[in-house]
Amino acid sequence: MTATDPALTALAQGWCALSLLHGRIEAHIERALQTGHDLSVREYSLLDVLSRQHSGEGGHLQMKQVADAVVLSQSATTRLVTRLEDRGLLSRYLCPTDRRGIYTDVTEAGLALLDEARPTNDKALRQALDEAATNPELAPLVRAVETLHVPA
Repeated sequence: MTATDPALTALAQGWCALSLLHGRIEAHIERALQTGHDLSVREYSLLDVLSRQHSGEGGHLQMKQVADAVVLSQSATTRLVTRLEDRGLLSRYLCPTDRRGIYTDVTEAGLALLDEARPTNDKALRQALDEAATNPELAPLVRAVETLHVPA
């Protein structure tokens, strides 16, 4: 295939559209969360991921799993955890069965802020998708997002 191959051009255009949709959604949600709750999208995502942990087998995530879930490097995730811990929204403790492991839990204050911010996040997401759906290049991607069913 050459650089002017129509299949590669279409693939690149699709990737650009997906990237544009993601950027618009993230920026819209970021503004809403910052304004209403002094949270970034990444902070909200981290609180959300960690709030879903449980104390059963495999219920606590290792930092690498958390980093993968919030799409950040491990070092960036660690810095984010530290910032939220400094705000009293997270707490860290040693794994009871492996003293090398460190777990992170959402505090009561973190859970309360997450509960308060969730409707803002959901509303901003809906608004961003509705706005993007008016763009003919983004509308098919919006439909794909709206019909996607991710297993729990």
